Amino acid sequence: MQRTPITPEKVNIEFVAMMAALMAIVAFSIDTLLPALPNIASDFKLIDTSDNQLLVTMIFLGLGFGQLIFGPLSDSFGRKPIIYAGFLLFIAASVLCVVTASFSLLILGRVLQGVGLAAPRTISIAMVRDSYSGDYMAKVMSFVVMIFILIPIIAPTLGQFLISFYSWRSIFYINLLFGVLVMIWFWKRQPETHRISKRTKLTPQLFMAGAKEFYRHKDAVIYTIISGLITGSFMVYLSTSQQIFEQQYNLADLFPYIFASLAISVGFSTFLNGTLVMRFGMKRIAIVAAVCFSTVSLLYVFLFWSGVNPSLPVLVVFFALQFTAIGFLFGNLRSLAMEPIGHIAGVGSAINGFFSTVMAVPIASFIGSFVTESVLPLFIGFSVCGILAVFLFYSANNLVLPVRKSTKY
Repeated sequence: MQRTPITPEKVNIEFVAMMAALMAIVAFSIDTLLPALPNIASDFKLIDTSDNQLLVTMIFLGLGFGQLIFGPLSDSFGRKPIIYAGFLLFIAASVLCVVTASFSLLILGRVLQGVGLAAPRTISIAMVRDSYSGDYMAKVMSFVVMIFILIPIIAPTLGQFLISFYSWRSIFYINLLFGVLVMIWFWKRQPETHRISKRTKLTPQLFMAGAKEFYRHKDAVIYTIISGLITGSFMVYLSTSQQIFEQQYNLADLFPYIFASLAISVGFSTFLNGTLVMRFGMKRIAIVAAVCFSTVSLLYVFLFWSGVNPSLPVLVVFFALQFTAIGFLFGNLRSLAMEPIGHIAGVGSAINGFFSTVMAVPIASFIGSFVTESVLPLFIGFSVCGILAVFLFYSANNLVLPVRKSTKY
């Protein structure tokens, strides 16, 4: 029986937590594995330890392409069935990662994991857009991201615990268990949000029509590009953080705790964003955050141009400031891109996610290849991405929107 989507008056912590949990399966699959990267390199006898970065970037590559598949399908068949289909692929890919004795097949498994996880990751955003619009949608997304950020706080510590007592393969079993629990919760408690009357017939022209509609909206395109730049910056950190703290700073034992403490700064800013967005508007907050992101990274480059790493407390402060700005950007950029395309939320979310992610992967791979003996290349990359993001913000028409009352979609 068709049920009415959740309305702003009925929203509760369970809905927010469930959407965050769907998105968090991706973060859990990435962050729990970070402490195990040296173990994996040792088991597979990798000569270049920077190849470990592929275990992070390739899951994002799969995530990008998977969104193109599952987004349009969800517009035609509903959100829930497609999420289940994606999760089944994730299960098969996780089994491959566990049983393989080849590093190449392990990378393939990570790509397929990303493809499968694209379903819950992307469609959860479409489900939020099915029910909300405007700054209220940004407020909901901020609280979703805030809960989502709890995963990077606990996941590396859990990964460190698992490799201390078991092999790195046990991490994939835990990822599967977490995903299964989320899927059971989702199946039992979440109604379908995409009404039958609004579904589109699946045809070869469906995606092309959706893409043309997406590109008609200049703001959606610009915010998607900005998302790619910011996501790429953050992906560099994800893929190189283990190298930075374990190899450059010789802090292997403390890495999970440092990673967790920095994740708190992102969670804090997303919490503040959920409170402030209704007062100042998502566009104002996003542009200020982009300027701050650029300023902090440029300051680091100016102070440490020699390439000599600063003391750990100084580095952590700079990272915390950067990630605080990122926390104000993530949810708002997604909401800004999705705002004008609510009528094609599935395809729109897929295109937005695909291009922002596929942009981010080469950005992260290129910058990450230079982060070998110094953190400086990372902040140079932050600076370039941040400056480009600010330029794109200012290139959009009607940059600052007046504060307005949000409406229900």
